Amino acid sequence: MKLAAVLFAALAACASLHAAPVEGPARRIVSLMPSLTEDLCAIGARSRIVGVSAYSSDIGCVRGVPQVGNAASVDAESILRLHADAVVGIPPQGMLMEPVRRAGVRTVLLSDNTYDDIFTDIDRLGALTGRAPQARELIAHLRSRTAQLRRMESRGRAPRVFVVIQAQPIWTVGPGSYISTLLELAGARNAVASLPQPYAQYSAEALVRTAPDAIVATSDSELSAALARPPWNSLAAVRKGRVYILRDDAILVRPGPRYNEGLAWLIERLTLK
Repeated sequence: MKLAAVLFAALAACASLHAAPVEGPARRIVSLMPSLTEDLCAIGARSRIVGVSAYSSDIGCVRGVPQVGNAASVDAESILRLHADAVVGIPPQGMLMEPVRRAGVRTVLLSDNTYDDIFTDIDRLGALTGRAPQARELIAHLRSRTAQLRRMESRGRAPRVFVVIQAQPIWTVGPGSYISTLLELAGARNAVASLPQPYAQYSAEALVRTAPDAIVATSDSELSAALARPPWNSLAAVRKGRVYILRDDAILVRPGPRYNEGLAWLIERLTLK
């Protein structure tokens, strides 16, 4: 029997457990995005999480929870064996989630591109889990902490910052990304003024023309190994030592409840007198 037929048969067998999506609060949730996993833990819904993606392995509150997917695949059979009644992810994962949706499991796609998405996602997860009051409380706390951090800013010149997600080939963040908004909240601005996607590849020539005042990079961007080579070694930001590499990428790259840690990190490093 072909693999596709075997998978279909397995899904059909499990589908009897999920004849139709159950309305009301979800009791057994699979989270396919680390930021959503952190959201669920932060609103007190940890006990509802029965499966996570491989990229949630560093999140302490779900240590030991079965891993059922990654950026390229979702193990539909495992999700069904876990008797999940809801799977949460982001729109690009929609096709990967289609087999469990057809099996009757509620699938929820939440956008995570913008700063406002952080709060919208927390609110929707609160509704999904029946923990709306806790979600509202978390949102209020996060916004209050953001306001407090912004009052700590030194009102110097706003540096133009280039964010490095990957050094070779170069990947960065556009104005539409939530990281770009964090830069603005930190009193800086994104050196990339125009980019069609929130995250996209960027040419070496464009980087040199951009001439950023400072560079922020993720720890897994491998920028450190590239700084002595073009185009990086031609940048004034590199020569002046204004290169800042994260130790914990999650505080900046995950649009979840830890974003204020990323904001504080940016404020501490980026204000120019």
